[in-house]
Amino acid sequence: MTMWTPMMRWLARATGRAILLAGFACGASGERIETRDGQPAVAVGRDTIGPAAPPGAPAREFPAPRRDVASIVAPRWTDEDSRDDAGEFRTVVRLAGIRAGQTVADIGAGDGYYVARLSPLVGTRGAVYGQDIIPDYLGLLQRRVQRDRLTNVRVVLGDEHDPRLPARSVDVALMIHMYHEIAQPFALLWNLATAMRPGGTLVILDLDRPTYGHGTPPSLLTCELSRVGYTRRSFTKTGSAEYVAVYVAPDSASRPSSEQVRAALASKPCRAS
Repeated sequence: MTMWTPMMRWLARATGRAILLAGFACGASGERIETRDGQPAVAVGRDTIGPAAPPGAPAREFPAPRRDVASIVAPRWTDEDSRDDAGEFRTVVRLAGIRAGQTVADIGAGDGYYVARLSPLVGTRGAVYGQDIIPDYLGLLQRRVQRDRLTNVRVVLGDEHDPRLPARSVDVALMIHMYHEIAQPFALLWNLATAMRPGGTLVILDLDRPTYGHGTPPSLLTCELSRVGYTRRSFTKTGSAEYVAVYVAPDSASRPSSEQVRAALASKPCRAS
């Protein structure tokens, strides 16, 4: 598997954004399907993908993490049959408590392993946001959504520091084998809280290994999330090194300010052991 350099990642994003802008200039459009929140889901025949909300707080208001950030190397963790055989999706759904009628956001959705399975689970009264920051991955996801007619799915282009999801729209957010790839975790978590409904949960599946090795030590994970006001509800080991951690998101009105996040991290930094 080829490791992407920062320049390669930048070029992929720049190319994808150019294609995105060209699509808007050409006036691409299609049928709009509404979810229970009144937000448009996938538009059949639409060939443009963009954010689902205005920008939130800028990255410059938050400190960078004091750890390595893993490279984004592929639109999927491993092949889907192996994941199904291991019961990964069933385990995450059970621990997350996902049910019909909810709105679920898959942050870093890639080519859609979770999105394809979440869509029938939440049903016609629910909705799924398939979000990523790599336009090429979202192109793969959009084609899958259209091919399988997943009419309760909306494909969303986010930023490294901001998921760009509608305010108070999400019951459960998933981060599957990708937290270690987040370059701006404090800004992203702060902006994600804006998108969460009161009592909404963030579910993280990762490996207990250094971030440069495509994992996140649980103590580091809890430290980073707690600085932004997330509280851990459960922690379950699902393999020799794998775990699923569930956090309750802070209410957007009472979460720490960016100044408070910065001060807390200056007083007690979150470092990889």
